[in-house]
Amino acid sequence: MQLQDLKLPGGLHVRPSNSSAADRIFLEQLHNERRDDLRLIDGERDFIESLIDMQFKAMNQGYGDQFPEALYFVIEYHKEAVGRAVLDFSQGKVHLIDIAFKREARGHGLGEAVIRSFMYSANQLKAPMMLSVQQINQGARQLYLKLGFTIEQAEPPYERMIWYPPSMRPVFAGV
Repeated sequence: MQLQDLKLPGGLHVRPSNSSAADRIFLEQLHNERRDDLRLIDGERDFIESLIDMQFKAMNQGYGDQFPEALYFVIEYHKEAVGRAVLDFSQGKVHLIDIAFKREARGHGLGEAVIRSFMYSANQLKAPMMLSVQQINQGARQLYLKLGFTIEQAEPPYERMIWYPPSMRPVFAGV
């Protein structure tokens, strides 16, 4: 996949994440924002923040261990970092491992546009695209169903979903 081949609306850009301080800070802040659930724990603030930090490190280590070929991206809207995506292009499929957006960037169609661009790339590669979604995340689940993903396997609390591009759909002559 070439990033310049992604079909994205104006102002939206996906670029490789790098080891810069700016990317590191943004990715940590994005993760921390997503972990408000842990802040509900009755405990010392420092302990909870250290727990969130440990989870961030464990998440990245886990992705690296499970998906050593994964590519990490920062999603920008009008040159401001608003999200991240982690994809793996191995084993003949496009696996969307993780996608996340800042709170204020949600609900504006940015996620849908980025996922559609990844689907376009999967079609070009003639590869199915898969992802997992938490069953309680009804908004994301409905979006994936709307985009044509189907549930391949349900193992609570997750559902694994798959999308087959038109370039892979079999053509049955005479049927």
